[in-house]
Amino acid sequence: MSTDRPVRIGLQLQPQHADYADIRRTVAAAEEAGADIVFNWDHFFPLYGEPDGKHFECWTMLGAWAEATSRVEIGALVTCNSYRNPELLADMARTVDHISDGRLILGIGSGWFQRDYDEYGYEFGTAGGRLNDLAAALPRIRDRWGKLNPAPTRDIPILIGGGGEKKTLRYTAEHASIWHGFGDAETVAHKCGVLDGHCRDLGRDPSEIERSAGVRDAPEKDGPALYEAGVRLFTVGQDGQDGYDLALLRDWIAWRDEQNRR
Repeated sequence: MSTDRPVRIGLQLQPQHADYADIRRTVAAAEEAGADIVFNWDHFFPLYGEPDGKHFECWTMLGAWAEATSRVEIGALVTCNSYRNPELLADMARTVDHISDGRLILGIGSGWFQRDYDEYGYEFGTAGGRLNDLAAALPRIRDRWGKLNPAPTRDIPILIGGGGEKKTLRYTAEHASIWHGFGDAETVAHKCGVLDGHCRDLGRDPSEIERSAGVRDAPEKDGPALYEAGVRLFTVGQDGQDGYDLALLRDWIAWRDEQNRR
């Protein structure tokens, strides 16, 4: 795995427990602070805090963010494959790609939050079945991109989130340019090794896939070990329960700049 990629910093701006005006201001503030990417997530209800608290939908929000920003990349961390037909999702992504002048990342995963499924009428099924559906969807998305007029402005980066070693990481090796994982540095390093193995099996250069992880603590605590594990995209999570505070994001941006000067 290549380790010569620059460090990048993302913000997962969780669209829960906040008014949209606050979310929009925070997107603009993150861009001004120097973030590389701003993500939301693809759910219909809050994941923590008051379960019936304020919450907004993912993809309509991304279309608005495409107009509200001018530099940062944007995307979902991650889109639930189950909620939209793959051809429709491909067209939505292509449209936001154009609105943003080529700044969309298509983050995608197999889905897991059962309340979303139950209340919005999707079949929850099994984890294995949802992963199989994701495997079927990914080539359909790429195929649809090749048929759309106008075509996407660029080869839209696909980010796959999840750590399943037999299926998710293999799909990542086959289709993605970014992998987003979870856990401590030791866990992430192990998963990166598995991903590298899948790349070799498929004849793909592992260095083509950027490694990403979520961070919750100060960069001095989490940064060095995750960096050593191969992570180059570090994403800070923020929700609106107590108002959005970008102090931790700014610390990570400063750490990024220091690392990239070396």
